[in-house]
Amino acid sequence: MKKRHIFLTLIILGSIAISIFLLDGIDPERSNSVNLTLAWAILSSLAVYFFNVFWNKVLNRMLSWKRYPGVRFIVHMITGTVLSLLIVSCVFQLLKNTFTEAPAQYEQLLSANIFGLALLLPLYASFFGYKFLRAWRKAELESEQLQKENTRSQMISLRNHLDPHFLFNNLNTLSSLMDIDVELSKVYLDKFAEVYRTILRTEHSDLTTVQEEMNMVNAYIYLINIRFKDAVFFHIDICENCKEKAIPPLTIQMLIENVLKHNIASKSKPLHITIKTESEDTLVIVNNLQKKQIDPGTISGTGLENIKSRYRFFTNEEVIIEENANTFEVRIPLMVVE
Repeated sequence: MKKRHIFLTLIILGSIAISIFLLDGIDPERSNSVNLTLAWAILSSLAVYFFNVFWNKVLNRMLSWKRYPGVRFIVHMITGTVLSLLIVSCVFQLLKNTFTEAPAQYEQLLSANIFGLALLLPLYASFFGYKFLRAWRKAELESEQLQKENTRSQMISLRNHLDPHFLFNNLNTLSSLMDIDVELSKVYLDKFAEVYRTILRTEHSDLTTVQEEMNMVNAYIYLINIRFKDAVFFHIDICENCKEKAIPPLTIQMLIENVLKHNIASKSKPLHITIKTESEDTLVIVNNLQKKQIDPGTISGTGLENIKSRYRFFTNEEVIIEENANTFEVRIPLMVVE
């Protein structure tokens, strides 16, 4: 048995034993009003308690708190009070007629009902207060759970946008390489498969460490070097303490991809991309600005907005974007993994 059931059983048995002891001391020739009153109070309380447990279950089937909270409150309050007072009166009459020679009088029944009402009202107030508090807490937990599931769903939606985008760009690169150098395209394909396997391993991860991200980025840089040769140069300077900090997966890769998409890269005008940490809380990706002419119909800025949206799920720190005549710079916050 559960502890609660054992405790309740002990209370019932103890209450009945006390009531029997009190009633046994009543002399039929001389009514012991104190013992009778105590026994009545104990037995009435037990009877009212078990009735209300039963009545609550009956009403749960007929009027759900969740669907009909207002109606349920009124019905339960009125019927519970009336029937509980009826039980109080019946117990009083039963004890009075059994253990005394004088029948229950109207004034005594009225006093018993007033006493019962004074006892029932605070008990019902406590009961309904508990029910409403419990329902409110349950609704709050459900709302919080739904919010988390909604956030998780949005995260998955954003992640699903990343993978096809990355795949499409690299297949385009591979297609271009096949027209230039078949052997090199085979090497590119092998490296691309290696990078993509790394991306798939983080499919169900909301965050990754800077070290893990850079392992993938280094492989991705290898692909870029094959494609652009001497047109793109990378400069990496990340402090050791920052490598265990966390960022959303593919953040650095997307920023590099964004640089390549919007800037000219050639041997005569090489593109320099720097990945560095200015402090233990901020990672900076900066490049020299050599803007391409973008088709006016092309949607721009989706990659950066994607990164900002993902960051908003985890921190209040903002992704900062700065552009001047010569450089384009993105500062991303580094988070601590607890």
